[in-house]
Amino acid sequence: MTIGVLALQGDFREHLEALARLGVAGRNVRTPEDVAACDALILPGGESTTIGKLLVRFGVDDAIRELHAQGKPLFGTCAGAILLCREVLEGDVDKLGLLDARIARNAYGRQIDSFEADLDIAPLEGGAYRAVFIRAPRFAAVGDGVEVLAANGEEPVLVRQGNLVAGTFHPELTNDDRVHAWFCSLAG
Repeated sequence: MTIGVLALQGDFREHLEALARLGVAGRNVRTPEDVAACDALILPGGESTTIGKLLVRFGVDDAIRELHAQGKPLFGTCAGAILLCREVLEGDVDKLGLLDARIARNAYGRQIDSFEADLDIAPLEGGAYRAVFIRAPRFAAVGDGVEVLAANGEEPVLVRQGNLVAGTFHPELTNDDRVHAWFCSLAG
């Protein structure tokens, strides 16, 4: 099994390190051919406008859509979640538009407003998961077919729709690899 990590911009190295701790083969993904060689793909946090433009420039957007059509799991974290959503409330973002959700960028405020929170994540065992939110987006709405796996208060922060998973936090910035392990289980 090979889990790709989109490596155009953002914190892709940290995702690869989490996969390595789990003993899972991870690879940098920068081209359509790289995408096609993956059993699953992580779209990392970073700057959503920049990543979106690079997806289009390098033709990776259509390759990711094809991976989705094949039923292979996709996991967007923070900026990656923004890219997966059908609607972004502000800003001109080249998005993939696959997840039936509406999202607001930087919804909690500036960098100084970043925070951590303990989450109960439905598919995880082992107690609360300490999540890191950095200039995090916020799901403004999710469609009827979208399952909320975790919430911070009343706000969804981890959702799933079929083979799509999106989180507004950064699981790669902790040493708790349970979210990555669960995602890898979706790929078989």
